[in-house]
Amino acid sequence: MLQQTINNIKPVDREAMELSWARWDSIAKPLRSLGLLEEHIVQIAGIQRTPKVDLKKKGLVIMCADNGVVAEGVTQSGQEVTAIVAENFLDVRSCAAIMCRDTGTDIFPIDIGMAVDTPRVEKRKIAYGTKNMAREWAMTREEAIRAVETGIQYVHELKERGYGILATGEMGIGNTTTSSAITAVLLDIDPERVTGRGAGLSTEGLNRKVAVIKEAIALHRPDRNDPLDVLAKVGGFDIAGLTGVFLGGAADRIPVVVDGFISAVAALLAVRLCPAAADYILASHVSKEPAGTLVLDALGKKAGITCGMCLGEGTGAIALFPLLEMGLHIYREMATFDETEIEEYVPLH
Repeated sequence: MLQQTINNIKPVDREAMELSWARWDSIAKPLRSLGLLEEHIVQIAGIQRTPKVDLKKKGLVIMCADNGVVAEGVTQSGQEVTAIVAENFLDVRSCAAIMCRDTGTDIFPIDIGMAVDTPRVEKRKIAYGTKNMAREWAMTREEAIRAVETGIQYVHELKERGYGILATGEMGIGNTTTSSAITAVLLDIDPERVTGRGAGLSTEGLNRKVAVIKEAIALHRPDRNDPLDVLAKVGGFDIAGLTGVFLGGAADRIPVVVDGFISAVAALLAVRLCPAAADYILASHVSKEPAGTLVLDALGKKAGITCGMCLGEGTGAIALFPLLEMGLHIYREMATFDETEIEEYVPLH
């Protein structure tokens, strides 16, 4: 499925984008004055292959998984928190769930690799958490592929149910450690530059986290030119699943919104697997994590929101939805220069 999905990812429709720009430029306001709101709508026009953009139903896919590296003391919380928060998504008792309620977004927490089973969270489990990457590969290559394909398949199912835009989220204690390790390898950067305090580590804890990442990379020697090798050796099932969501979105012509650092790392893996997938990805906000800006730069993405968020769960991605909808309302409904008998703006050179 993975290779077939990659083969099915085609370039976005540039003609639809030009027509979308023409619509924006006909609206009675200063040219390009809504900045990224205009750019995002134009990008979605290219994805949907029509200037008649329709966001349809909105969904947030949250990949939930545990990471064996927590055994190294790199987190403030234990693995039991992953399952608790995953259940809270369904009871509107988490930040992301409340934001989904307020924006009319459906929420889909997925157990792709939690250490325990929970009664209500949908199971697409690859394994009961990854192995401790400080001692052995986090997962086998086969498990990595299965996890990516799980994300791809889930997007196919959501498309069949009428979803037109997806946000990405994750829940998994220890996943800033795996994300930092992947970033260090893919961008060939010292782990110290890309590793943050996560959910609130002390300086001692941060130093231990950096040391563990360095040891894991030195032990396994992941190949930065092989994204699946990097994912298997120092990644997580949540990141793998989200990588599949980005690839599935590109194959199914659905815009997928990056959340923060962890989600962006998954997007980077997807783009390294298939560069054409980049045009189907929208950035939401700039994470406060040290590597947040670095990963977005590597993706060539500009984020619409800068407010120091680093919560995860998809909160940043959901925060972008109201902005996109306001931009779309203007795009569809605002009068043109001709209709208002206002002299048309022209670019100044």
